[in-house]
Amino acid sequence: MGKYFGTDGFRGEANKNLTADHAFKVGRFLGWYYGELRRQAGNTEPPMIVIGKDTRRSSYMFEYSLAAGLTASGADAYLLHVTTTPSVAYVTRMDTFDCGVMISASHNPYYDNGIKLINSQGEKMDETTISYVEAYLDGKLELFGQHWEELPYASREQIGRTVDYVSGRNRYIGYLISLGMYSFKGMRVGLDCANGASWNIARLVFEALGAKTYMINNEPDGLNINQNAGSTHIEMLQKFVVDNGLDVGFAYDGDADRCLCVDEKGNIVTGDHILYILGKYMKSRGHLDNNTVVTTVMSNFGLYKALDEAGIGYAKTAVGDKYVYEYMSKNNCRVGGEQSGHIIISKYATTGDGILTSLKIMEVMLARKQKLSELCSGLTIYPQVLKNVRVEDKSAAQNDPAVQEAVAAVAAKLGDTGRILVRESGTEPVIRVMVESPSKAECQALVDEVVDVICARGHARV
Repeated sequence: MGKYFGTDGFRGEANKNLTADHAFKVGRFLGWYYGELRRQAGNTEPPMIVIGKDTRRSSYMFEYSLAAGLTASGADAYLLHVTTTPSVAYVTRMDTFDCGVMISASHNPYYDNGIKLINSQGEKMDETTISYVEAYLDGKLELFGQHWEELPYASREQIGRTVDYVSGRNRYIGYLISLGMYSFKGMRVGLDCANGASWNIARLVFEALGAKTYMINNEPDGLNINQNAGSTHIEMLQKFVVDNGLDVGFAYDGDADRCLCVDEKGNIVTGDHILYILGKYMKSRGHLDNNTVVTTVMSNFGLYKALDEAGIGYAKTAVGDKYVYEYMSKNNCRVGGEQSGHIIISKYATTGDGILTSLKIMEVMLARKQKLSELCSGLTIYPQVLKNVRVEDKSAAQNDPAVQEAVAAVAAKLGDTGRILVRESGTEPVIRVMVESPSKAECQALVDEVVDVICARGHARV
């Protein structure tokens, strides 16, 4: 991770540690950099960069700041307006843009925001290019054989323009509809859009495929994104599905790159369940290349036991859909993801896509003629307790000898009956402490042992 960009972009509280000036400078660099690459290749056409945003109030500010920076450097900025992260990845790849930008802080509260960079292949931006952006933000850019204290502005006919590109978002909607293998007619589906980017896309897709669709949290006002809604607050959807006798419910996060599900009984279906369901289905169809499901270190013990019983192999990566995709790409794997609901199906997308994930779960239900609860049978999830501790310095807390000693003591108590995982968040000033064991009470007690040491050593923010 860099100084500004974590595992999922440059994220922070709007106009505090992520400002409009930051966005303008990111735009300035991208417009100049891709213009210079074009010039060196003998291409005099202006670079083309596409921008999407979620429903946060500050997203307007960042959209216009980025566009101003891009056009000032001679690039054309194509505006998708409110749309999902996976749609930006899709449009960037399919319409041959130099790169894409998504303005979102995903599942964070409305007052946070972020800038996610996507390369021309629709993938998370490479670390080298991100290092150039960070160097420019710090006034230390060394590139193309010289030091750049400031980047040149475009002038006269070289100044860029903005283009309304809502047609790109509409093509993405059409693409999702085209992936529907079965009619959803007769299915009663609940959708929780988290008052975020999926609010004007998900319903169109499901209704086009014939579902009777019931919506909640689809009235964004700029301040209510993720507020007791969506995949991080799924209890509302659980009640909604049961109260309305729905067949299934799907909950997205703010930028809709995540999806969690609710079965007809109101039970939560996590990313681990989704990987199990899709892995088994793809294997049965002969579509699970390398017979491997890609997980992260946060996936549950129960998933690995269930995959073993199904004769399916698995890989474990660091936390972050970026790392999942990198492994999938290098090893030709077809499905992978995170417990949190970032699911990547490489035949159809280069990033997690919540709406796509829900469509594929619908496909399995219809192909198998089974309810979602029945598809989950065979997977027993171990009790798991995760606590997030906001700290002043993630590295100092993680590497404190007293904290490490507490972690080792818990690991020794668990032996081979469970596990402890302590890691730094890639997007927030947080240390995550997670324990899995056969007993939830034991999980809670052992997590508390480590958290108490972190706090006692003065690392926690007051």
